[in-house]
Amino acid sequence: MTPRPLLLTVMLIVLAACSDIQDPSSRLAIAGGEPEQGHALIHAYGCGTCHTIEDVRGARGKVGPRLENYAQQHLLAGFLPNTPPNLIAWLMNPVALKPNTGMPAQGVTEAEARHMAAYLYSLGSDDRRVYPPDPPLPLRPEDEVAADIPNPPAVPSGTDVRTRRIVPNPDGSAPKT
Repeated sequence: MTPRPLLLTVMLIVLAACSDIQDPSSRLAIAGGEPEQGHALIHAYGCGTCHTIEDVRGARGKVGPRLENYAQQHLLAGFLPNTPPNLIAWLMNPVALKPNTGMPAQGVTEAEARHMAAYLYSLGSDDRRVYPPDPPLPLRPEDEVAADIPNPPAVPSGTDVRTRRIVPNPDGSAPKT
């Protein structure tokens, strides 16, 4: 190919990609996920014991976060971007992703997780925002103080012990302190 037709081909591909306007809700679409089945599964697994969930009867739990307007949430479990693959993995085995989480692994299959994720993404889908919706907010300059603390704590060094773990002895007896 001569350079001119090659350039023309590349330009046509770029223009075709730009003209394909995606519906923002399609970014959170779950292949093989049925929101109605997800609603039933969320009820069956008892998610409402820990979470408050829109339109799930009796889901008024206060242990976990409220799952209202879930489609507009930026983070999953406070540390993962709220994307379909992350949500499906979280629903299947949250302990594998965050070992100290309070959410138990309940043996949710991948198909069930897809249905549950499809339902959660239907919550607050009006005027849906997709992660990340906007550029991050500017951070406060380093020389600006947010609050004056009279006696600020000493800054720990990288080698300071911050927690103390008590591990029982192999024979099961309590360790000596």
